[in-house]
Amino acid sequence: MPAKRIEAYLARVPFGALITYLVVTLAFVTITALQVADIAERWSAVTASADILSRLEGRTPARSRSRDQTDISVVSGSPFVEGATVTVAGAALLQRLAGAVTRVRASILSSQVDLQGPLSKQGFVAATISCELEQPALQQLLYDLEAGMPFLLVDQLVVQAPAAAASAPNGNGPGKLRVLISVSGQWQGAR
Repeated sequence: MPAKRIEAYLARVPFGALITYLVVTLAFVTITALQVADIAERWSAVTASADILSRLEGRTPARSRSRDQTDISVVSGSPFVEGATVTVAGAALLQRLAGAVTRVRASILSSQVDLQGPLSKQGFVAATISCELEQPALQQLLYDLEAGMPFLLVDQLVVQAPAAAASAPNGNGPGKLRVLISVSGQWQGAR
């Protein structure tokens, strides 16, 4: 019975078969294209997740870095300030602090090591540096000090903005910040 109805319809509308064929073919092509797009989107998500995972595991560095960003390399090693004596440990701490300051292209004005501070009985040594640096470099400096090795604690941070008259001596932009930063690190003593 249904076959006779279809034959009767096709006899009345001769292009009905062609139109039905085109509609069914278009539906299959649309469904196929949507499935291929979904698979491509999932593949892209898997690739992005694998890239993030490899960066978190430390196998590859981040792909995009701006050119003007200072390359701050994290120092690997012991979480404690190394040194055979407390004096050598203080010098190592000062060297680490001065290295971080020079990596952000800052000018060191003065430096001081405190071996007899309030935390010295607990095995901590402290160092203080006064420097001048550009404002964006301050964040990089703090990140370098807190993320690197040995573990350092920022005990004091005093930032003085440039004076209004001295901030643009030649009209070339803002002046440098004056920064006083004190850090401390734990020393385990002679081994």
